[in-house]
Amino acid sequence: MTTVATSARERMLLAREASRSIGLLDGATKEQLLHAIADRLEADTDDIVAANAEDLQRGREHAIGDALLDRLRLDRPRVAALADAVRAVAELPDPVGRVLDERVLPNGLRLQKVAVPFGVVGTIYEARPNVTVDIAALALRSGNAVVLRGGTAAERTNAALVRSMRDALSAQGCDPEAVQTVDEFGRDGARELMQARGIIDVLVPRGSAQLIETVVTESLVPVIETGAGVVHIVVDATARADWARDIIVNAKAQRPSVCNAVETVLVHRDAADRVLPGVLAGLTEAGVTVHGDEAVVRLHPDAVPATEEDWAAEYLSLDIAVRVVDDLDDALEHIRRYSTHHTESIITEDPGHAERFLAEVDSAVVMVNASTRFTDGGEFGFGAEVGISTQKLHARGPMGLAELTSSKWLARGDGQIRA
Repeated sequence: MTTVATSARERMLLAREASRSIGLLDGATKEQLLHAIADRLEADTDDIVAANAEDLQRGREHAIGDALLDRLRLDRPRVAALADAVRAVAELPDPVGRVLDERVLPNGLRLQKVAVPFGVVGTIYEARPNVTVDIAALALRSGNAVVLRGGTAAERTNAALVRSMRDALSAQGCDPEAVQTVDEFGRDGARELMQARGIIDVLVPRGSAQLIETVVTESLVPVIETGAGVVHIVVDATARADWARDIIVNAKAQRPSVCNAVETVLVHRDAADRVLPGVLAGLTEAGVTVHGDEAVVRLHPDAVPATEEDWAAEYLSLDIAVRVVDDLDDALEHIRRYSTHHTESIITEDPGHAERFLAEVDSAVVMVNASTRFTDGGEFGFGAEVGISTQKLHARGPMGLAELTSSKWLARGDGQIRA
């Protein structure tokens, strides 16, 4: 039975209470629950798309920008993809109860370290209705309740998605209060979520660098930090021209509004004349505006002269910064200075340079000869993702089910006492 809550704190307390029963569900029941959610999302597609159309119209009226509009948009195929992602999460192994360590003490006391749910997962995000479903599915599959703050830009869409998921929970005999939203309480709701220490166990922000910085600095709740994506691709002296063109165009243009899209390309001086013309032509054909240094502008007169701000830019649009570097050392120094530690890739046929890049670059995901667009929970086989963590505590990189569990030690004895 749904309880009417009149404040964000009451919503969070309801989630806290519901987390007890959700945390005790067995793997098969949680799997069945997620399949029911996926089916309900598909059954409610018309209502979800209609709600999303209202948000899109309001977003255009407020000129929120093409990147946010793209992230906000839910059409029938995208709703179907959301449902498929939920089903993929349902089929993953249950992360709860995994034995992480075990030992027997000399006195015979038997110890086991096992994975357990956090309890209540909170998240604050912007104009990303897919996050509403992805995080709810991952939270429930890992035995957690969830409290969502999705921002005003997607308020109607998120309300429709939450309503569908709560209806599915009720139909399965599970407490619908395990999925909560505090959207209607606006910024006050977000503020209460950040201050709900003891009610919310962990908070995950997803969105702009400004939003993430606000949550990290103001939250009293432990935060798993997801970061902005100033993502780099290095074109080494030995890079294959066809690989460079295909990888860079894909990494920039396949979906430019996401955090794993490449923003800066660094080209070894010895490869510039051989590789850059094809890369720049491919980017231009894809509608990308190139912001280049002097060497790039000489090769590509249509390029916009790059400024210092371009090297630190997360464009999230069909823009890219391109610089010619002297060598791999120069490229690595540039990455150390400007990277947000999300994803970096190198295109090379030099095994030594490849291994050096993998070893020295301090980012959550480091690649060789592959598009940065692969940094994604779905692509990594997680079904969906909570976010891409750029911190170093507990979780780093795409976060799936395991990252939504903590641990506890179980001790089984036969009357032992400590001497």
